[in-house]
Amino acid sequence: MMQTVPGLGDAAGSADISPGDTLKCHSPSPSCLWVAGFGACSDPGWAWSGRGAAPPQPPTLLRAPWVSSTDGLFVTDYFTCTPRKLSPFRSFASIELFHFHIPEDTVIAVWNLITFKEQGGTFGDQCPDRSITVYFRSGAPSVINPLHTHFPRDTAVPGSFALTLAWTLPNRTTGVFNVTSPLPGDWFLAAHLPKDEGKISVKGLYEECQYLFQPQLIVQRMVNIAVLYPGYFTEQSMAPHNHSCLYKVFVPSYTSRVLVEVLQCRGAEGCPLWLRVRAKAPPLHNSTALDCQEHAPCQLVLDLPFWQHWYYVLVEKHPGVPGTVSFQVTVQLTDCSRPSLARPPFLPSSTSMNMPHSFGSVGGLVLGDSPLPTSPNGTKHPVSIPTTSPASELCWPVHPTLRNELDTFSVHFYIFFGPNVSVPPDRPAVFVINLLPMLDSGGVLNLELRLNVSSLCGENATVFGCLNHEVPLMSSDNASVTCETESLAGFLLSVNATASLSRLRIPYPQTGSWYLSLRLLCATEHGFEPCTNVTAEVYLRAYLSPCINDCGIYGQCKLLRTNNYPYAACECKAGWNGWGCTDNAEAFSYGFQLLSTLLLCLSNVMFVLPVAIAIRSHCLLEAAIYIFTMFFSTFYHACDQPGIVVFCIMEHDVLQFCDFLGSLMSVWVTVIAMARLQPVVKQVLYLLGAMLLSMALQMDRHGLWNLLGPSLFALGIMAVTWTARTIRRRHCYPPTWKRWAFYLCPGMLIAAAAVLLYAFVETEENYFYIHSIWHLLIASSVGFLLPPRAKPNGRLGPLPRRNGCRYQLCINEQEELGLVDTAMASINSICTS
Repeated sequence: MMQTVPGLGDAAGSADISPGDTLKCHSPSPSCLWVAGFGACSDPGWAWSGRGAAPPQPPTLLRAPWVSSTDGLFVTDYFTCTPRKLSPFRSFASIELFHFHIPEDTVIAVWNLITFKEQGGTFGDQCPDRSITVYFRSGAPSVINPLHTHFPRDTAVPGSFALTLAWTLPNRTTGVFNVTSPLPGDWFLAAHLPKDEGKISVKGLYEECQYLFQPQLIVQRMVNIAVLYPGYFTEQSMAPHNHSCLYKVFVPSYTSRVLVEVLQCRGAEGCPLWLRVRAKAPPLHNSTALDCQEHAPCQLVLDLPFWQHWYYVLVEKHPGVPGTVSFQVTVQLTDCSRPSLARPPFLPSSTSMNMPHSFGSVGGLVLGDSPLPTSPNGTKHPVSIPTTSPASELCWPVHPTLRNELDTFSVHFYIFFGPNVSVPPDRPAVFVINLLPMLDSGGVLNLELRLNVSSLCGENATVFGCLNHEVPLMSSDNASVTCETESLAGFLLSVNATASLSRLRIPYPQTGSWYLSLRLLCATEHGFEPCTNVTAEVYLRAYLSPCINDCGIYGQCKLLRTNNYPYAACECKAGWNGWGCTDNAEAFSYGFQLLSTLLLCLSNVMFVLPVAIAIRSHCLLEAAIYIFTMFFSTFYHACDQPGIVVFCIMEHDVLQFCDFLGSLMSVWVTVIAMARLQPVVKQVLYLLGAMLLSMALQMDRHGLWNLLGPSLFALGIMAVTWTARTIRRRHCYPPTWKRWAFYLCPGMLIAAAAVLLYAFVETEENYFYIHSIWHLLIASSVGFLLPPRAKPNGRLGPLPRRNGCRYQLCINEQEELGLVDTAMASINSICTS
């Protein structure tokens, strides 16, 4: 299975999906290195092929480093994760999240997706084929919605790419997913199985089919990419066998425009070159491009570039052009904080440009921390830069925010001299919110605007807010109400006198700098125009929370962690769904919740029957344990309800432990009582069982052997005692058919039916009535199986003592027969000396 996606998750926030391109290896030969449509002079023979080509072979890609040349070096890195068990999708808390980091200058990333089945420690050849869905996103985890539920209001849903894996072998399948020129930084993969029927299975009852997923990442990156310095031009001669040349330039903060120009282009057919530019990663076929043969001068202008990022420039030759093509490349950056000046035409230090210290070189030269006295190899004298800039390139001051961390994903961003901010009519108010990598992308970014209507002085004005990532929106059109450009996407908010409150929630936001630009515009007959003599006052609140509205009353916000990456997700209950547990399409009504709670609680009243029988038989210890079970089972189920009909007298964990302990102790004492042991032995076994069961429940409350182990041990004791009595008396024990027909057999059948319902029929949908039936059946079976207590008949006088060894062995025949009603039977005691 092969899938190639060029530039998944581009700078503008949309995925550039173009399946079909693959990477194929050829034998080494002196040629130009072509990777993802561009190349640099090199020796080995990697060639780019189109649709239908064979997938890359992992053994070849694992050679790192494998190419060296005078102008470039290609390195291949390999990353892998340990296999993890996948779960059926119920909420984002049930998915498996994998985190990868893609380095800068990566030209292709290949994910090898390995999935295999296991059952009982061996290959699960008999396990059914279940589809596996994998989601990819750059910068933050994917916001997925496989159940097509409704998102909460005012929630922005970022896009991601999904891939479904099909099984090619009985117990194993492999998928290959390529991303050409991926964005550098954090990448997240989320995988899950389809939603199942929600069957509740007893742990350890049978070998469960497990579906294990292991992603592996192979990245191929280029080092020593030629660096363009603003204000200088670089000469280049492209040989006939070369296809393209790649450069990069660093764009610092407060840059309003990037101008890339190809000069003095000379070739056999004029200037047969394509000029492509892209931020953060090498350009793609659909990146911003210009045909230099049709445009003179060959200039590419990018307004509002991303700050503090590399921009990659690709000069590509037209296919089939013979001969050598020579040209010059130059880049000019416009500083919007000083609109009358451009970036100085000299080589600044890496500190003054906010440039990474290790960023590449030109002709083997590495830039240091001080200006170079001479121009580097391949660069010439500065280009003449105009000293005037249009007013549209003016940028306004950016107001910082104060970060206050309260807890995990609980961060408030305070504005200096806020939270009320003034929005003047002549310029926007710009604020910056900085989200930290690996710490903030697993939560929800919340933004709230509240307009002070009295500050408008009766004007029909509207405050528009644009939230953009990594660069503020500074439009030349003062009346524009859009937050998007060709290369920039954003979120629009607005408040006015009619709707004075606006909210925005972004789950799993990308880290970095988020810029909020507030503009005040007045409505006229011709649309929106800048206001005059009106200053709006807006209450601004920005904060980071784990979940949306803490998942409401029908959900629970869970803090999760995969390796060292924390994230939060809602786990909904009572039939509610959605990212914030706000979708009530399948929600339980209040009447249904009340009915299920009453059924689960009142069904425990059936334990009154075994309590009465135990007290009547003078089995006070057994009666106390049955009362304990009835009490804690009732209040545990009252506290364990998923909806709002909940009543807890103590912590849920304590109630659960007592309920499980009472249930197991009820089974234990009932079977031990049926064995009819001596009182001292019986009490010792009761106490020993209580201690061992408490230990077992503390280790694993849902294990099969917690119920099966004590039951089998008690049944073994009972079987030994019954067998001994049968051998000694030489007839079956209990000897009467009435005891078997009316008590033992019905009790065992009822208990077996309860166990079958509990183990094989119970699901999450029918839990409330199947488990209620379980309560009724277990209590009824105890009432049938509990043995009676033999009472001596008062009409019989004392037995005469006989001389001899001065002791008598009296055998109560009614107790031996196991009769229930002692008043209807006579007692004959046989005494032997």
